[in-house]
Amino acid sequence: MESNFGLVLSGISQGLPVLLLHFVATLLLLALGVFCYTRITPFHETELVRGGNIAAGIVLSGTIVALAIPLAAMLATSIVLLDIIIWGIIALVLQFAAFGITTLLFRGIKPLIEGGNVAVGLAVAAGQIGIGLLNAGALAG
Repeated sequence: MESNFGLVLSGISQGLPVLLLHFVATLLLLALGVFCYTRITPFHETELVRGGNIAAGIVLSGTIVALAIPLAAMLATSIVLLDIIIWGIIALVLQFAAFGITTLLFRGIKPLIEGGNVAVGLAVAAGQIGIGLLNAGALAG
């Protein structure tokens, strides 16, 4: 019994540092993705959210989830840090492209979101999350 417990402790001591490294790298990619996203969008989500704009909150929340989904797939399927970083960046770029396509579908998105149009906020968030799921499937498959 003690030998099994020793094996478990040995596995944890070897695997935990790798797990933490991969997790922190993925968190940094997510933070980078959110930072870049808030810089390329035509509106200022954080200011709008602070002002109580529900539509902006929905879009920003959907964006965070949509960026996290393919990054989570990379974290789950990759065993090498460089693999997580390279494919994670590719996943983020694909998500930014998805947002670009979404903005083409909703011409004049800036005044709609700034005006608090919740329907548009939900549609944008759903589109991004949907693409994020497909992105994750493609990357993990």
